[in-house]
Amino acid sequence: MIQESDIRIGNYVSYFDYNMEETIFIVEGILKGYVYNSGLPLSKLPIEKVNPVVLDIYLLARFDFLKGDPEYGEDANVYSLKYNRLHSIHIRHENGTFQPLTDAPGELVPYGRPIVHVHQLQNLFHALTRDELTLFD
Repeated sequence: MIQESDIRIGNYVSYFDYNMEETIFIVEGILKGYVYNSGLPLSKLPIEKVNPVVLDIYLLARFDFLKGDPEYGEDANVYSLKYNRLHSIHIRHENGTFQPLTDAPGELVPYGRPIVHVHQLQNLFHALTRDELTLFD
């Protein structure tokens, strides 16, 4: 289950259908305990049936994050996404944990709590850039 206050329009979340298969969808609306998407059964689900999507390396790559290249002196555990010509978002993946990093003189330093779910990464990206973080094929 996910808290209504944790998600916003544009977040990727999921639900389990009658066959217990996880279906991921994009939040199109949130109102009075329901999450709306035109592709859902009855176009809405009670918030109690909505689940966060767990972040993994595959999804990080689908969001267009690039793995660091040791040949260029980059850390192979750091994934980066350039969002304008000067700035990037950096995430370190170690021991199953995704830790946001920020630029400091001569290094990247951790900040905040580790990211566990896709909507948390999307919300961080939106807070920093005011743009949507969407999946790329």
